[in-house]
Amino acid sequence: MAFEVQQRNRHVIQVKLGGRLSSRWEQWVLLRSDAHHDNKLTNHTLEKTHLEEALARDAIILDCGDLHCAMNGKWDRRANPETTARPEYCEGRYLDCLVKYAEEFYGPYCKNWVLMGHGNHETAILKAHETDLTLRTVERIRTKHDAPHLCASGYSGWVVFQTERGISFKVYFHHGSGGGGMMSHGTLDARRIASYTPDADVIWNGHSHDQWILHLARNRISTRLETYHDSLHVVRTPGYKQEAIYEHWAVERGHPPKPNGAVWMRLFVADRPTRKKNSWILKAEFTPAH
Repeated sequence: MAFEVQQRNRHVIQVKLGGRLSSRWEQWVLLRSDAHHDNKLTNHTLEKTHLEEALARDAIILDCGDLHCAMNGKWDRRANPETTARPEYCEGRYLDCLVKYAEEFYGPYCKNWVLMGHGNHETAILKAHETDLTLRTVERIRTKHDAPHLCASGYSGWVVFQTERGISFKVYFHHGSGGGGMMSHGTLDARRIASYTPDADVIWNGHSHDQWILHLARNRISTRLETYHDSLHVVRTPGYKQEAIYEHWAVERGHPPKPNGAVWMRLFVADRPTRKKNSWILKAEFTPAH
């Protein structure tokens, strides 16, 4: 896989995609979030399955936060080491262990990994302990595995894909907020976020551990005053932790079980809707990764 990454600033990452454009050109991207990797209730086997498939597909890997759970420190009133802490994190250096074991698990996939964003679990540690778990994890992986293209980004931002002809495709990510909604699963957020991100081709959230893919149509007008429709996709990725089964905090709060997994995004070339030929755009299709 040939790509170049330039982090313009904390919130904008530019990915220049290689390969000569043709009707057969494609690029796979794995969208994932909410791994809560250090939690005993996280499905490491499923994580690894998707990451291995990403290598096989030459897919770019993007993660928009809560890679760390970080809830089993001695200071945390939510800590429950017997039920949620993996033994390797109980060495007395909890925050250091989070970074160390994340690097060991994710390092083999770093050549495909571009984005590690912040979630509310990482920002909580930053506020309380003045250490940035996301940045420390990225720095350790970059140092140990020679991965200069791996970027630590903020709680929200943009990943802009560009081809050899300068054709761009813009993904706006925001880790997420709120509880998701028992009945709506957070789908009402789609219209809200779309109202203030008019340049996005994809809006991507995590946080609530729900999974859905919405395809919204938009009325547009070109610089040539030609009217046309285009698409906005809104994606929510669920994560790899499953706690609302029969016990623990989520059950006591009345939360339902949530799906596990991620979402595959396949970028491909299509004709521009307002031109007849020889003018391409990038489009995307999405499939759940269960």
